[in-house]
Amino acid sequence: MNHDCTLYKTMEYLAKRWTVLILLELRKGEQEWKRFSKLKDSMEDITSKVLSERLKGLEAEGLIENRVDSSSFPVRSEYRLTNAGKELVDVVVQVKYWALKWKISNEACLEQDCIECEF
Repeated sequence: MNHDCTLYKTMEYLAKRWTVLILLELRKGEQEWKRFSKLKDSMEDITSKVLSERLKGLEAEGLIENRVDSSSFPVRSEYRLTNAGKELVDVVVQVKYWALKWKISNEACLEQDCIECEF
């Protein structure tokens, strides 16, 4: 595959461990903005360093945005999906439905929207 191929370039950053899971975490729940610490707590096996690196990469790709509140201490960093990120998550959810149909039997996952997922 040609390294200039759009699919190759897209998969290059999406295939990094944690990237898609971070996007899904940002989609979950009622709150649009999520604090770094909340993301870290909900993804217990990820290190702070890796989470920070992935968030910077996703921001550079235009899939998430960051806002920093430095009016208090400690400084708060919050993240949310951009419209491009939301569309990508919709594609990922379609992959989930494909997997449920063809590859994976998971009744709990079949009956639940990814926004409400607690797994």
